[in-house]
Amino acid sequence: MKFEQLVYALDKLEAAFLTLQQAVERTQDDLDQDGVIHRFEFTFELLWKTTKIFLQYEGFHCAGPRSCIKEGARTGLLLKGELLLDMLNDRNKTTHVYDQDTAQEIFERIKRQYLSSIAANIQQFRGRIS
Repeated sequence: MKFEQLVYALDKLEAAFLTLQQAVERTQDDLDQDGVIHRFEFTFELLWKTTKIFLQYEGFHCAGPRSCIKEGARTGLLLKGELLLDMLNDRNKTTHVYDQDTAQEIFERIKRQYLSSIAANIQQFRGRIS
């Protein structure tokens, strides 16, 4: 694993996060909300995969999102590991969301909790490479 790969992964995550943040700010209806949920799915994928890359760079191993989040929290790479596991659960639910109430609940968690957690973890990653 090369340092450049870390920086590249983090840059992609940060760009995805910014589009998620913009989407949340501009949401006006159910269709916009669905777009936010889709951007959340994409951003979360990049978050756990960036975590995996960081862990590999630092000599740790993890396989999937759950193990990477747990290992990232254990090593101090990630902040609020339990909340990140909640994000994982919601990301898994979003692929099977067929009712508006569930979509609304997940959207509210994205807006009220997940955005700030993702932002804090991006800062944590940035601090780790500087």
